[in-house]
Amino acid sequence: MKRIYIKDLKDYVDKEVTVAGWVDVRRDQGKLIFFDFRDVSGKVQGVVLPNNNEAHEIGSKVRSEWVVEVRGKINKRPERAIQVDKQNGDIEMEIFNIAVLNEAEVSPFDIAGDGKEINEEIRLRHRYIDLRRERMQENIRRRHLVSKFVRDFYSKEGFVEIETPYMTKSTPEGSRDFIVPSRLDLGKFYALPQSPQQYKQLLMSAGFERYFQIARCFRDEDTRGDRQPEFTQIDMEMSFATQEDIISINERLLIDTIKALYPEKEIQEIPFPRFSHTEVMEKYGSDKPDIRKDKNNPNLLAFCWVVDFPFFEKGNDGSWTFSHNPFSLPKQEYISDLLEKKNIEKIVADQFDVVLNGYEIGGGSVRAHKPECLKKVFEIMSYSEERIEKNFGHMLKSLASGTPPHGGLAFGFDRLMMILQGEPNIREVIAFAKTGEGRDPMMDSPSEVQDEQLNELGIKIRK
Repeated sequence: MKRIYIKDLKDYVDKEVTVAGWVDVRRDQGKLIFFDFRDVSGKVQGVVLPNNNEAHEIGSKVRSEWVVEVRGKINKRPERAIQVDKQNGDIEMEIFNIAVLNEAEVSPFDIAGDGKEINEEIRLRHRYIDLRRERMQENIRRRHLVSKFVRDFYSKEGFVEIETPYMTKSTPEGSRDFIVPSRLDLGKFYALPQSPQQYKQLLMSAGFERYFQIARCFRDEDTRGDRQPEFTQIDMEMSFATQEDIISINERLLIDTIKALYPEKEIQEIPFPRFSHTEVMEKYGSDKPDIRKDKNNPNLLAFCWVVDFPFFEKGNDGSWTFSHNPFSLPKQEYISDLLEKKNIEKIVADQFDVVLNGYEIGGGSVRAHKPECLKKVFEIMSYSEERIEKNFGHMLKSLASGTPPHGGLAFGFDRLMMILQGEPNIREVIAFAKTGEGRDPMMDSPSEVQDEQLNELGIKIRK
């Protein structure tokens, strides 16, 4: 008999059906054994009556989290037993047969609640069980819906989804790279991308004009509670675009996403207010202000844009470094200062962040599309000619090949989902998250590898 999803059982009253899924709860009352069964679509109550000896015998052994296939008849509940606020609260399954598809060891924790009271390391160690809980299922399924909405939105706007490489070149972009040794070129290394920044600009050189990607990014940063060594960006770039073009299309994306998928939430102000970096620092003392008028309202979303960032700032060693990213273009009135390498502290970049409830959820800029502008950025940062050529020669050549003006933005997808789902950290919206220290307790990684693997790569571990 064909398996029926639990959500569809209301259409099979007085009919015999087969369902398959997990035993959510078992309540043995002696003559009657009650079960709550669940599958990917929902839950339903079933009961084994005392006259069904075979089902009664199996049902008395079955426990929570066992995987079963159940055959039975869907009956209407008596009026007094209807639970109006519950899925399938007006029907019940009279069980004829239970087939055990797989038994389950005793679970390390209960999945009935939201799980936040449970030690997080234990939850991550048994993530495949933790993900069964209703809250986690909702978070991951909502993440899918948002990513699909984003894909559809950009596609309708003429953007092309293009995958960029995971194995690339190590270049200084602000964070520490994860590096991958090459077996065929001993002593040389790939790097995992901190972002698709250079590739998406190269795609503008290639003439695609409008690109997007839901991209995996990798940064070997120092441990911090709300960081992950790998994370996801909603990444986009567009040619012949001004700051206004980029802000406008992405503001519309955010508004449309909220209206379509989170209609219960209120956007505080449309269009989103904009502040210069100077203004926001003077007014709020932060470049990611929480401008909610009522911080006790969990469904209030207060977006704002912060624009006109200083291009450069002093590093710890007193030399100049970029404040946002090195590939940006100064505002038009500061381009001559950049090219002449003067008034460096006053140069304002055509950069912008989008902030939500006190979190930076995205950032972007209009890019340097001429090689001389990008080269001057690295010269100001005291990069030698040799280093510029070695790290960024490919970018300079591409810009010199006839690259149109362009710019773009990247959203932190995990952080955006955390806020929309009302979660306390990004690990709650990532299926297989790592700890704040970057460890995976489930896979027990990072881990040692065999000496043979190291030998093939020409690597020795220095104790």
